[in-house]
Amino acid sequence: MQRRRLIVACTSLLTAVLLSWLMARALAPGGWTLAKAAIMGSFGLASLWVGMCLTNGAIGYLMAPWAETPGARLRSDGAAPIAIAVTIRDENMEIAIPPLRRLLDALDATGNGHRFTVFMLSDSTDASEEPAIAAFQAAYPNRVRYRRRADNAGFKAGNIMDFLDHRADGFESMLVLDADSEMSAKAVLRLAHEMDHNPHLAIVQHLTVGLPAASAFPRLFQFGMRAGMRTWATALAWWQGDECCYWGHNAMVRIAPFRDHCRLPLLPNGRPILSHDQVEAALLAGAGWGVRLLPEEDGSFEANPPALPEFMRRELRWLAGNLEYRHLFGMSGLRPMGRWQLLQAILLFGCMPFYLAILAGAAVAAVTDTVSPFPAGRVLAVMLAWAGAIYAPKLLGYSQILVRPAPYGGRAQVLAGIAAETVFTLLLDAISVVSKTGTTVRLLLGMRPAWLPQNRADRGVAWAEAARLLWPHTMLGLLAFAAFASAGWHTVLWALPLAGGLPLAIPFCVLTAHPGFSAWLRRRRIAATPEELSPDPRP
Repeated sequence: MQRRRLIVACTSLLTAVLLSWLMARALAPGGWTLAKAAIMGSFGLASLWVGMCLTNGAIGYLMAPWAETPGARLRSDGAAPIAIAVTIRDENMEIAIPPLRRLLDALDATGNGHRFTVFMLSDSTDASEEPAIAAFQAAYPNRVRYRRRADNAGFKAGNIMDFLDHRADGFESMLVLDADSEMSAKAVLRLAHEMDHNPHLAIVQHLTVGLPAASAFPRLFQFGMRAGMRTWATALAWWQGDECCYWGHNAMVRIAPFRDHCRLPLLPNGRPILSHDQVEAALLAGAGWGVRLLPEEDGSFEANPPALPEFMRRELRWLAGNLEYRHLFGMSGLRPMGRWQLLQAILLFGCMPFYLAILAGAAVAAVTDTVSPFPAGRVLAVMLAWAGAIYAPKLLGYSQILVRPAPYGGRAQVLAGIAAETVFTLLLDAISVVSKTGTTVRLLLGMRPAWLPQNRADRGVAWAEAARLLWPHTMLGLLAFAAFASAGWHTVLWALPLAGGLPLAIPFCVLTAHPGFSAWLRRRRIAATPEELSPDPRP
C-alpha cells in the first residue's frame, strides 16, 4: 500500500510541476508584470489539487477492469441484529419514509428482514412528523422506533452518538442513512456481508449515486458526478485501502469501535465540529480499525439539491465544515493517511480563491499590461490542459460509459448527455468559485456557519429570487468581460469557458429549475441514468 501511495504522491506532484512550467512559459514572453505574477502564483498553488484529480482519474480508469467486485448477495451469513439509523431534521415524511418501506419489504423478501430494525432519529424543531412516523410504526410492528431530541446538540454527529449511548444496546452494527438516502436490499446485504466477514472493519460503504431526477439541475449535475465518482472511488479504494474516507451515510458502521473512538472534540472556539464524517474515519483508522469503500454504484442512492439555491447552500455548508479541519491536524491518535484525508477535504474547497485569483489576474492583465499584452492563445492552451486534468475523472468515466452505452440509452443518448452536462458544469463552476471564495473569506473573518433544514422538493426559481442571490456574480462577470473585451475578441473567447457562468448566473439559475426545460430534457432522455431507463426504476 505504501508503494501505491508513493505513486499517487509522485504523479500528482509531477503533474502540478509540469502544468506550472507550461504556464510559466506561456506567460514569460514580453516580461513579467504584477498581474502575470498573480496568475502564476495562484495557478501553481491550485495545480497541486489539479494533479490529484488527474492521478485519481487515471488510476480509476486503469484499475476499473481489475477492480474487485463483492458480488450480489441476497442473504447475509451473520445473525447479529443491525440497526438502520435514519437521521432527520424537519424533513418531509412523504419523501423520507417510502424508501424505508421499500427497503424493509425487500429485506423481508430475502429472508433477512429479522436482522434489521429502523430507528428514526429526529432533531426536528417540532412534532409535526410524528403522525406519519406513527403510521409507519403501525405498518411494521416492533420494527420501527422513534426518538426526537429536545435540541440538536452536536448536529448529526451528536444525534448518532446519542442513539449509540442510549438506544443501541443489543445491536452490533448500524446502517446509517440520511433522509434522502435510498438503498436496495442487495446493497445493504453486501455491506452486511463485508462487515460479518471482516472483523477488523469499523465502516464499509458504497459509492452512492443520484436518484433519478425530474428537475433539470440535479439531473445534469448527477449525470456528470456519477461518471466522475466511479473512477475517483475506484482509485481511492486502490491506494487508500482500509484507511479510506467516509461520507457519513449509506454505510455500515460497527457500533462498539465507533462509540469508543468517535466522540468528537470541540473546536478551539468551543463549538461542535460541523463536518464529522472525515474526522470519524480518521479516528477509527488511527485506532487500528478499517474504513473500506466499495466502488460499486448499484443499489446506493441519494437525492441531490433540486435547484441552484439549495445546491449553493449545501456546498457552502460543506465548505464551512471542511475548513474547520484546519484546527484538527494536531489532534492525537491520527495516522498520516487520516491527516491527509482532512487536508484533502480542505483542498476540495480551499483552491477556489486561487481559481478566482487566476481569473482576476487575467482581467487586470488584459486592461493594464499594454507593454506585455496578455498572451491569450498560449494561456488558453495551458488552461485546456488544466481543464483536462481537473475533469479527468469525469472525462475518463464518460469514456467507460461510451464503451458500454446500452444502460444509458445508447451512444447517441450518452453523447447528448455529455454535451449538455459539459455546458452545465462550465457555467456552474464559475458561479461556485465566486460563492465559495466569498464564503471562505467570511469564515476566516469569523462568520459562524449554520446547520439548517434542507428543502428536497422540486421547485421553480423566480427571477427575483435568482437576482437577489446572484447579482454579485453577475456584476463581477460583466466587469471581467468588459476588461477582456478591451484586449480583443480572442481574449473574450479565452474567458468564456472559464467565466461565462458569471454574467449568465441569473438566467442559468432560473432555467435549470424551470419545469418546462426539465420536462424537455426528460422527454428526450438527455442525461438519463440507467435507473430512469430501467423497466423497474426503483432501486
